[in-house]
Amino acid sequence: MNTDTKSLDEFYELTDAEDYFDFFDLEYDSGLIDVKRFHILKEYGTLIKTGFSNLAEQEEQLLDFLKYSLIKVYGRFTNGYAPSAADIWGMFKDGKLSGCMACTPQPGNSCGC
Repeated sequence: MNTDTKSLDEFYELTDAEDYFDFFDLEYDSGLIDVKRFHILKEYGTLIKTGFSNLAEQEEQLLDFLKYSLIKVYGRFTNGYAPSAADIWGMFKDGKLSGCMACTPQPGNSCGC
């Protein structure tokens, strides 16, 4: 990845799954993204928290970590991974969405969780 043209500030502006793939210049199956968008972004958000925790002061390494984390998550779904219904519905408490999808993204983290 050419980090000269990529920055964390730009990363924080991304909103759609396709934006993440385009940002890192990665090819993707738009049909798979259409069907598994929520699951891919949820898994990605969980995985990248480690990078933000450990590489916050090292932008180039963090951007590499973010890219390869997306590749890893996407690879799982292209190989047939499907989260269980319990994993999906476990995000809801008292009929309300909780966790990563219930908050607002913050600089330095994928979300406010």
